[in-house]
Amino acid sequence: MKKADDTRKKIIKGLEETYKKMVEFKKQKNSPLVVYKDGKIIELDPFEASPATKYLHKSK
Repeated sequence: MKKADDTRKKIIKGLEETYKKMVEFKKQKNSPLVVYKDGKIIELDPFEASPATKYLHKSK
């Protein structure tokens, strides 16, 4: 189980780093972030986006 937990942590860290780099890139290009939220596709200003995100797992 420890190996699965380590792998999960690495994947989450990679996704968080990817998000951070994407926001930085979108700011450089002055290009909107396109996301799917509440059943709709929307554009967000990259300068108003959070520069980092944390994955929070919700238990059922």
